[in-house]
Amino acid sequence: MRRILTRVLVAVPAVALQLAWLLLLANWLAPWAALINLALSVLALLFVLYLITKQEEPTYKILWLLVILTFPLPGAFLYLMFGDKRTTRPLKKRLAAVQADNPPAPQAVPPDADPRLAQTFRYLEDITGAALHPNRQATFYHLGDAVYPVMLRALEQAKRYIFIEYFIIDKGVLWDSFVEILRRKAAQGVDVRVLYDDLGSISTYNGGDTWALQKQGIHCAAFNPLLFVRGTLNCRDHRKMMIIDGEVAFTGGINLADEYINQTVKYGHWKDFGLELHGPAVENYTRMFTEFWNAFSNEPLPAPEPVRYEPVTRPDGYVLSYYDSPLRRTAASNELYIELLSQAREYAYFYTPYLMLGDALQEAFVRAARRGVDVRIIMPGIPDKKLVFRMSRSFYPALLQAGVKIYEYIPGFVHAKGCVVDGVVGTVGTVNLDYRSLFLHFENNALFYKASVLEELHRDFLATQRQCRDMVLGENVRVSLGSFLLDGVLRILSPLC
Repeated sequence: MRRILTRVLVAVPAVALQLAWLLLLANWLAPWAALINLALSVLALLFVLYLITKQEEPTYKILWLLVILTFPLPGAFLYLMFGDKRTTRPLKKRLAAVQADNPPAPQAVPPDADPRLAQTFRYLEDITGAALHPNRQATFYHLGDAVYPVMLRALEQAKRYIFIEYFIIDKGVLWDSFVEILRRKAAQGVDVRVLYDDLGSISTYNGGDTWALQKQGIHCAAFNPLLFVRGTLNCRDHRKMMIIDGEVAFTGGINLADEYINQTVKYGHWKDFGLELHGPAVENYTRMFTEFWNAFSNEPLPAPEPVRYEPVTRPDGYVLSYYDSPLRRTAASNELYIELLSQAREYAYFYTPYLMLGDALQEAFVRAARRGVDVRIIMPGIPDKKLVFRMSRSFYPALLQAGVKIYEYIPGFVHAKGCVVDGVVGTVGTVNLDYRSLFLHFENNALFYKASVLEELHRDFLATQRQCRDMVLGENVRVSLGSFLLDGVLRILSPLC
């Protein structure tokens, strides 16, 4: 709710601009009001035509079209400030400066992949510049509680460097235990670096906390600091990763706060994922962190010494770890999920805490279900943000009508993000099925092919489903005139949340 309020307050200058204009028009420009309004209408029409021809998600365009046509001056102001990708040029410029020293990795596809799936792997590699790796060892943790002690042990074993990047850091049992180890490791000469999102941690971590870490020899930086309102406000670092010596990487949905390991209870039982990777697959995470640190901190990181990985002679499948970027023309994870749903034959199971789909992805869910694929989605039973949860539920009727099965987790909040399709391919990462994750945030995701992690994910999904309530159209999901009108408004506003 805090972040929604922040984005609402951003509109205040634009509304003030419209009111000032109306006052000026009524008091001093009244003789020319008709001519001025005609000129503004023509300009608004040209603006609308420009938006229509842009390659954007339709839902996003509809929102801006309504805003601009209703309030031409503030609408155009807000779009130029926050809606157009050109406002992200400062971030893009900083990333481009370091990407020149971090060239795209060579492409590969699983040698036994179906030709259509091989196209998907190549497509994802083209979008992200990430490389496919044979999977030496990947361990799936069904709860943050389970991965937390493993992360502590891994930190204790660090010898060269520890790289930490998370959306939220909050002081408590988890973070305090991390800091105790990080402090000791820094004193031993280990290079310790922490990157966190400034808006994500706005009420839990601040400059004073950063300074306290730095005094203990721990390098720390905030991503995209919220010093004043600007066009990059919406571009947040929602990535979650911890890399140790280039040998092991941790990722998944958990942030560095106590509710993610059920040390505190906010919204019932917290269901989340953890993922531990070893071997060549870690290289992509090291590249991701190094690129971001060098682009967005003031302490450049020397290129870590390459890790000489032993050849993986009998891989446990393959993994392609990549990151999403709002600076690219193509939304990688949105495209990936459309691809996977279009190729699903038997089943496609998804976890997500939020469900606000763009038109193309929603259509992919609907088509898969209509052609007989068993499509299921697990959602929270207790929401963390009531308005966002209501927006998510506005998508239920159309999906349920098409045959998609939706379940809500009775014990509490689901923060896990992942999918498994036909037991052959799936993902674990930070990507929610909502507009912000798919189009506006930096995210990271791991795509697995024929790995044992997928079996674990499939079993976990079925076990979690047994703790859920079935959402049934006409019973606990009802459509009335009032809900129809409310859902229409919420669907338009969903790209903002």
